[in-house]
Amino acid sequence: MLRTILKYGVIAGLVVGGLMLATFAAFSGMPPLKYGMVIGYTTMLIALSAVFVGMKRHRDVDRGGVIGFWPAFGVGLGISFIAGIFYVVAWEVVQSMMDTDFATAYANAIIASETAKGASAESLAKLTADMAAFQVQYADPMFRLPMTFAEIFPVGVLVSLVSAGLLRNSRFMPVRRG
Repeated sequence: MLRTILKYGVIAGLVVGGLMLATFAAFSGMPPLKYGMVIGYTTMLIALSAVFVGMKRHRDVDRGGVIGFWPAFGVGLGISFIAGIFYVVAWEVVQSMMDTDFATAYANAIIASETAKGASAESLAKLTADMAAFQVQYADPMFRLPMTFAEIFPVGVLVSLVSAGLLRNSRFMPVRRG
């Protein structure tokens, strides 16, 4: 089981990290905010398909074609955890390689969005202060690293839940004996 978790966790991590690097390279830095989240979560789902594949392999090869919900869910969480670590490392590498200041770009985009919506001067002043505080927090790795992990891990939990629910039924995509 540990070998499956490590193997598919590394695969998912390399995929999500590689896609992140490709995205930032394609946009020459920070992708536009309105597309960045869609691109980011889509790449996470693509990478986390390794959860389903790893779970199915564990069921079919290691467990003789039968697995309960909780053991399957545990495998999925393990794969998601490893992928999450790779995601955090990839984010740090991308930020240093691309020399982008995510916190500043994000803060400026949020302030510009609210300004375009016609926010009052008072609410803009509060938002600007909040974004300045966010930039200070984001500069601290003890804030940034767990926050980055928290972007991908809930997606991994959701993929693990769905995959475990499907794969606990041995008639769903049964083992093909050749």
